[in-house]
Amino acid sequence: MEILSYENIKTFINTKYMGRNIVYLQSTTSTNDIIKKMAEDGAKEGLVVIAEEQISGRGRMGRKWITPKGEAIAASILLKPDIPPKIAPTITPLLSLSAVKALRRITGFDIMIKWPNDLVLNKKKLCGILTETTMEGMKIKYIIVGIGININQEKFDDDISNIAISLKSYSGKSFDRRVILGEILNSFEKDYEDFKRYGLKHFINDIKYYSIVLGEKVTVLNIDSVVEGKAVDIDDEGCLIIKTLNGDLKRILSGDIVMEGIYNIYK
Repeated sequence: MEILSYENIKTFINTKYMGRNIVYLQSTTSTNDIIKKMAEDGAKEGLVVIAEEQISGRGRMGRKWITPKGEAIAASILLKPDIPPKIAPTITPLLSLSAVKALRRITGFDIMIKWPNDLVLNKKKLCGILTETTMEGMKIKYIIVGIGININQEKFDDDISNIAISLKSYSGKSFDRRVILGEILNSFEKDYEDFKRYGLKHFINDIKYYSIVLGEKVTVLNIDSVVEGKAVDIDDEGCLIIKTLNGDLKRILSGDIVMEGIYNIYK
């Protein structure tokens, strides 16, 4: 098992600040919880908290994301961007893009983005991303972005075996988690710096290119709404544009996508 400490990862990192301070834990409730406490104590941007085992990890809408020891990557990154609060959620598609580019470079696998925050391999979930923003008055105090990637799991529990996939369960090969994490941090720092200068619109064409939902019939589920139609576009703020069954265009800020042929968490 690779130890994901800074000493063991630094060879694979060429960043200026992203991942230059790493807190490595054997087990924790949630890396987002740990990094939030450190952010409140004044930790600097680029801090990464990594856990071998995460027993209370969170996904979207409060769902659990469990990380088994030594087989996956569970990490949270601290960001302190000087950006308008309304564009903070666009950090999610930005990291999705950075991660998919890094994983494709390393593996050569046909990994795609399932809007808004999942990476998909062979029609199953490979990776999930969760962004949490803390405000101070009308300004962003900090943003925490958590990422969980299935790397070397050989099998999954029966209740998620039809949903989840890992790089190893797909290919039969083991992957060095240090290489993968380092490449994602390298990719993300570069993209993040461009994002602060140019906004998400600088990346929209790439986000569309790797999207698995565009052009497909989808159902978008939210706590209080259901929208059905065809996913026709992603706008410069990362919102999904749906052409509804009656022909209207509807702009979706967030939600869970259900589409034919792709894993469905509701089954």
